[in-house]
Amino acid sequence: MTESSTPTPSDDGSPRRGFGVDVGGSGVKGGIVDLDTGTLIGERFKLPTPQPSTPDAVAKTIAQVVKEFGWDGPLGVTYPGVVTGGIVRTAANVDKGWIGTNAQEVIGAELGGRHVTVLNDADAAGLAEEKFGAGKDNTGVIVLLTFGTGIGSAVIHNGVLLPNTEFGHLEVGGKEAEHRAASSVKEAKEWSYERWTKEVTKVLVAIENAIWPDLFIAGGGISRKADKWIPMLENRTPVVGAALQNEAGIVGAAMAADVAGS
Repeated sequence: MTESSTPTPSDDGSPRRGFGVDVGGSGVKGGIVDLDTGTLIGERFKLPTPQPSTPDAVAKTIAQVVKEFGWDGPLGVTYPGVVTGGIVRTAANVDKGWIGTNAQEVIGAELGGRHVTVLNDADAAGLAEEKFGAGKDNTGVIVLLTFGTGIGSAVIHNGVLLPNTEFGHLEVGGKEAEHRAASSVKEAKEWSYERWTKEVTKVLVAIENAIWPDLFIAGGGISRKADKWIPMLENRTPVVGAALQNEAGIVGAAMAADVAGS
């Protein structure tokens, strides 16, 4: 579908390229990234997440996505849970067989032994939004929250990521934050934006009372309609909608791989 590509230096005038794959509960999507602009080079390619979403099955799907582009260099891959040192620690929305798996080794082996950088999906989105998206003109502490089936989180301080924050599991008023304010809760309870934002506000206040961020970035699918609900929030910290939308995870994964290889 796309030309064979490896990261290329920018001193010859061509874009510095990377490759990212974003693994979610329903889809696995990837693409070639211009690391200087944070934009995709060509179209992304997406396949359904295999069911059951075991490590081997997902690794094979990732390999199919990579093969579609003929990419033969290092790459970054997001995972919807906690990853430390390449090892998966949680599995809320994928097969429990992931827990304890060395994701970098399993995915790398499926790709012929090449180097793979694996990181939390919200962390990847946060890196991309901070550098190229809604947070690019801001300094200090930026918190990205992805509102979807649950609530993912990323904390970046002046470009440096604090990995694997799990603000979606904070207890807020006797209930987990994501059980209170994920967009899936809004859908299940058929709440209006006004009703839902009352719950989102409670979660934001709990976070800002703990770490005093300078900016919140709201991501997830519901961020596409940010103008309908962000103005209703009543917390003190500014909140903006994510700019990169569904490409943020791919871009952030490619960025992480680039840093790991530098």
